[in-house]
Formats: sequence, structure tokens, C-alpha cells
Amino acid sequence: MAGFDASSLLAAVTTRPGVYQMYDDSGAVLYIGKAGNLRKRLASYFRGRGLAAKTLAMVNRVADVQVTVTDSETDALLLEHNLIKRHKPAYNILLRDAKSYPYLYLSSDEFPRLGLHRGAKRADGEYYGPYPSAGAVRESLHLLQKVFQVRQCENSYYRNRSRACLQYQIGRCSGPCVGLVSKEDYAVQVENTRLFLRGKSSQLMQRLADAMEAASQRLEFEKAAVLRDQLAQLQQVQTIQGIEGVAGDLDIISAVAEAGKTCVQVLFVRAGRVLGSKSYFPPLRLDQGAAEIIGAFLPQYYLAGSRAIPAEIILGVRPQGLASLRDVLSDRAGRKVAVKTRVRDARAKWLQLANQTAAHNLQSHLAAKKTGLERTQALQDALQLDETPERMECFDISHSSGEATLASCVVFDGNGPRKSDYRKFSIEKITPGDDYAAIQQALMRRYQRLKSAEGRVPDVLFVDGGKGQVKQAMSVLEELQISGVCVVGVAKGPSRKAGFETLIMGDSGRQFHLPGDHQGLHLIQYIRDEAHRFAITGHRGQRDKKRRGSTLEQIPGVGAKRRRDLLRHFGGIQGIQRAGREELMKVNGINEKIARAIYDNLHNH
Repeated sequence: MAGFDASSLLAAVTTRPGVYQMYDDSGAVLYIGKAGNLRKRLASYFRGRGLAAKTLAMVNRVADVQVTVTDSETDALLLEHNLIKRHKPAYNILLRDAKSYPYLYLSSDEFPRLGLHRGAKRADGEYYGPYPSAGAVRESLHLLQKVFQVRQCENSYYRNRSRACLQYQIGRCSGPCVGLVSKEDYAVQVENTRLFLRGKSSQLMQRLADAMEAASQRLEFEKAAVLRDQLAQLQQVQTIQGIEGVAGDLDIISAVAEAGKTCVQVLFVRAGRVLGSKSYFPPLRLDQGAAEIIGAFLPQYYLAGSRAIPAEIILGVRPQGLASLRDVLSDRAGRKVAVKTRVRDARAKWLQLANQTAAHNLQSHLAAKKTGLERTQALQDALQLDETPERMECFDISHSSGEATLASCVVFDGNGPRKSDYRKFSIEKITPGDDYAAIQQALMRRYQRLKSAEGRVPDVLFVDGGKGQVKQAMSVLEELQISGVCVVGVAKGPSRKAGFETLIMGDSGRQFHLPGDHQGLHLIQYIRDEAHRFAITGHRGQRDKKRRGSTLEQIPGVGAKRRRDLLRHFGGIQGIQRAGREELMKVNGINEKIARAIYDNLHNH
């Protein structure tokens, strides 16, 4: 805090609401906050004593403070959210969750389809959710498919059916594609689906019971049996998931902090049923309690992107500025949003569940961090490094007999995988199956970029392979004049089983083994297996994409229309391959020159 005159700031700053921004001596934003009384809030940072260690460390870096006065705390909350989103200050709680949540979508077709939807809601129809994960959506789809038999196939598949598919055969679809169900009967099942998704289970079960009784009186015992089975399945679901007398959409949010880490747990309740939950572990740079954590979490969670805001939000603790937050959420949702901290009955049970889950997940997270640190320290000892490695990279090569060769690079740090830094390299212009050339090309492309300041050089570089791969890695680093990297080859043992790997040091060529229960070896195996998974997944996608492509697409002068005419005339690629030049010229639009090109390409002339 040297050079910063806090007393002059406090003497001049207003007592009105607003937003403050703290800067270090380089002009970087350290922290952004809001306050109902700016003078009072800033004075709490620059008092002589009583600050937590982390907060004091931040305040000691402050070189400047700028304030923006707003008309109300609500305006301050919105401005704070926008500034945090733009500047991403080092000491603010930042929520990194860019994924959109999945919805269950019921189309507006003549025979509506039910399916999973993620993204913008452009298509006509009804959207139910959001659900905490795609797995939760699929679980609901699976249940509805068994109970109501509403189709779930894509329209492109549905419109081209000439006979009923397997879903109809196993009793998961009523077969509207080939007219096996009337429009009226199908509409009844669609309406039943709507009632279920809207949480009107009591109304739905009463409806099914009445229909079952009516069918029995008409002596339609087969139809009555179907309704009986539907009723039984719904009663079972109601017993497992629902709570009598509770309806509507809720989010229950709880937060716990311990040992400098925090877990925010969001429990999703839709139509009176718990659909699941999601855990967040935002970085905690200051000594903040649960109320401060939730207060920082909520604006970022609900105001960023297009996340749906439920009618009711239940919080484990009461954050500051709750009234302003309620006003902002209601304005964003276009309706009143209830934000509560004191609840009873079912809501109290759900809140207790969220609290217990948050505490459990934080303990698991801390245990995993501890295990990760122990593994990294064990690796440091095994590789005889001067310092604990902060960044590790691993390369692997995948191909099918030389086809579609792809290299993967995965990145790990003290917190585990850094998937945003993963990279894939399509390997070209090498002899098929030459793994040495492949690893050399991938390493050169990777570290040429890092040499140009497009990233950070790792402390440890693992290469999946033996002496040849290690030699290639050392030559690339030497050519690019990159020093200070510990190169380690990870070669499979004679049995190719985990625990028998041979480690090869790049600088000395020393080969050694680690015991099967060694923590450092476990970390190496984890990194190596992740590189292998990433490589083979990318390779399969690239290979399958190439194989799905038509051979005709590679022939100059043969566009989409000519390909379609050729396939229609000969019935498939095999027919085209058997045809001579004269037969090819019988197709509309195929002259002698194009026929020759097609024939030569298909016969490798």
C-alpha cells in the first residue's frame, strides 16, 4: 500500500451506493466490489487492524481506487456484474461455466416429438427445464418413452419410414410414422406427457384412473390394462421423486468454505421433483464466508448468458443486498422471483440436502487436491527435480495402420488436467506408420508456437514411447533452443500392463522403474492415459469422417448434382466403379472428359 493515500480517498469519497475498482501499480484491476455506502465499505479495507491475511495481502498491492456512483444498490449490482465479466479481476470470485443447460423439447408437429435440446430456443414448441445434465434429460426421456410412447426420433428419420422401427417393436413408440396410431389417441398421450412435465401428477393420475375405469366399462380390457400399467409406473415415480403438495420450479443454493476453498451447490427442483444438482468450486482469493460467496455467485450465475431463472430461489444464507438482487432477477425474468432464506417442510429438507451435499463435495475436493499434491511431490522426488513441477505436458500418437495419423498434447498442473490447453495435431506428409516422424512434427509445431510466446513451456514433458521418441523430443527442444524442460519417455513394459512402465530420462538416457504403488507413477499413468484417450478419440473422429466422405467428392468437376445423378443412375458407388467410360457418359451432364476423370480416379489411374 506504499504510495497510496487511503485517508485522502476516504475523506473525499461519497456515502452513496456505487461500485469501486482497486488497481495495482501496473494498472491491472485487483478487485471490483459494490456497496450501498461507498465510504463505509472502503473504510473497512483501510483500517489499521482486523483484516484477514489474504485481504491484507491484496490491500497492500493497491495503488489506486476508482469509484462509480450509481442511483441505487440495484444499479450497482448490475454494474459490478458487467465490470467483473469484462475485467476478470484476480481477487474476485469468478464463475467459469460456459455450458448451456439442456432442456426437454416437445415439438409443434402434427405428431409431436420429444427430445433433448441445448442452445437457443428458436424452434416452435414447448421447452421444459432446465435440467442439471444431459443424463437427467435422457432419464426422463427413457421414462416417458416407456409410459406414453411419444416418438423421440428426428423428423428426417420419421418422414422417411416405410415400416415401423425397433422402438415400436419393443413398445417404446406408438408408430405414428406409418399410421399405427390415430391422431386423436396420439394427442391424448402428448397431453399426458405435458401434464407430467408440468408437475401436475395428481391431475394426470386422476385422468388415467377415470380413463381406465371407462375402458373397463366398455369391456376394452386391453386398453384398460395399458392405462393400469401407466398409472402404476407414475405412482412409483411419484413415490421416489415427488413430494406431495409441492409444485413449481425451484433452485436451492448452498455454499461452504474451508481451508481456503469453497463449494457452491445448486439443487434443481422442477415440477416438484428433484432432478439433480451441480457443484461449483470457484477460486477463493480472499477470506470470504458463505454469505459473501453466494452474494458474488448469484449475479454471475443468473445474469450471464441465457440461463432460465426459476420462480423461486432458496439460499442457505442471506447475502448482503438481497432486496437488490431480487429486483434484478425479477426484472431479468420478466416476472416476480422469490428469493428466500427461511423455509419449512419439503423446502427445508431440500435445503438440508444441498447443505450436506456441498459439505461432502468440498471434503472430496480437498482430499483430491491433497492427493494431487502428494503425487506431484512424489514425482518431483522420482525425477530428481529441484522444484515441484507446475506444468506437465504429454504427447501421444494414434493411427490405424498409418491412416489418419493424429497427435495429442494434454496439459496438467497442480490442480489436474487443464483441458482448455489441450491440443490436437493432424500429422501430414510423413511415411504412414512412422511414429518418430509423427512425434517430431507434433513437437515442432507445438513448441514453435510456445517459442513465439503463445503459451508457456512445461516443466516436464512426457512422451508416450521409448528411446526413439525421447530422442526426437530432445532434438526438437535443442533445435528451438528451449532449455529447462525435463523430458521423460514412458515406455510400456514387456507385459504392457500398468505398473511395469519403463521411464527414460531425456538428458541422461537413464532408464528405471517405479514401484507399482508409487504416487508419482500413478500421476504419470494418469497423464499418459489421458493423452492416449484424447489421441484415440480425435483419431477415430478424423478417420470416420474421412471414411464417411464419398470417393466422388475428390474428383474435380463432379459436384453435388452430378454425384446425385450418378448414384441414382447406378444405384451406388459399387455400380459406378463397375461402369466403363461409355456407360458413365450416359448419365445426364457427364461428357467424355468428366467420364474419363471419374474412371481414372476410381481405378487409381
